[in-house]
Amino acid sequence: MVEDIKDRIIRIGTRGSKLALWQAEAAAEKLQAAGLKTELVIISTKGDQVLDKSLDKIGSKGVFTEELEVSLREGEVEIAVHSAKDVQSTIPADLELIAFMEREQVNDVILSFDPAFKLERASSAVIGTSSTRRRALLKKYYPNISTAESRGNLQTRLRKLEEKQFDALMLAYAGVVRMGYDHLIVHTFPEDEFVPAAGQGSVAIECARNLAPELKQAIKQALDHTDTHLCLLAERGFLRTMEGGCSIPSFALATLGNGGISITGGLISLDGQTLLQETHTGAAEKAEQLGEQLATAVLNQGGDAILKSIKAQRSEA
Repeated sequence: MVEDIKDRIIRIGTRGSKLALWQAEAAAEKLQAAGLKTELVIISTKGDQVLDKSLDKIGSKGVFTEELEVSLREGEVEIAVHSAKDVQSTIPADLELIAFMEREQVNDVILSFDPAFKLERASSAVIGTSSTRRRALLKKYYPNISTAESRGNLQTRLRKLEEKQFDALMLAYAGVVRMGYDHLIVHTFPEDEFVPAAGQGSVAIECARNLAPELKQAIKQALDHTDTHLCLLAERGFLRTMEGGCSIPSFALATLGNGGISITGGLISLDGQTLLQETHTGAAEKAEQLGEQLATAVLNQGGDAILKSIKAQRSEA
């Protein structure tokens, strides 16, 4: 590594929640281990500021990333750290995703302060969630369950749970374990039934396209996890073709094995009545195209009609 890179401070843009800071600090530790200096820069996003509306009501495209991307463009930070599932399906042309950090377990989980809480098919509890996908899947597999909006960071959601605003909380395992609340997990959903959102469990690293190539390469070498990156290429290819952000109840999970890549993905109607789900397998070097092909298949089998129906319902709301 050339000396001027070692001397340069890499400013890391991050949201200010405890989970976002955990992710940024995890990236900083890896960069420091590679001999690079770092500094965290906390940036508030629209998703942090507007907490009285659900994501699909405030326009979810870039809701957790837009302000961080402005800082990249203006040279205030060298990289931005995101939860990969929060990154919009299409990245602006002047920016790029250069790394995906090693993925955590991908499952959705249920948290409760009552260790005896059980989630069964006939359960009629109230579950807190801010995810359109999770609400729709709960309606399909647990039709007696009611859901309640639970916007806010993990600590805020747990406070709402403690105040009994709902009986239990549905979240991604990755965030729960990273914050040390895994002792509250009372149910883990199988990932083949509750297929996670594209990117769930991974951390994405974004930079300006015009960042110095040698610095970009050093950052990528320190942070990128090759297998995770391949899987995320497939999932994001799926997401981009679906033209869905985090307010669309789509899902995708890619895995590597036997020299190839397999991706399961689909879409569910808001009422949980129509579920489209397929699995495609192919060569790892064709990961992105595989995700695109899967999305096209889902759209052709009725996914396009589901998306049109969702947009019509939202325009009426």
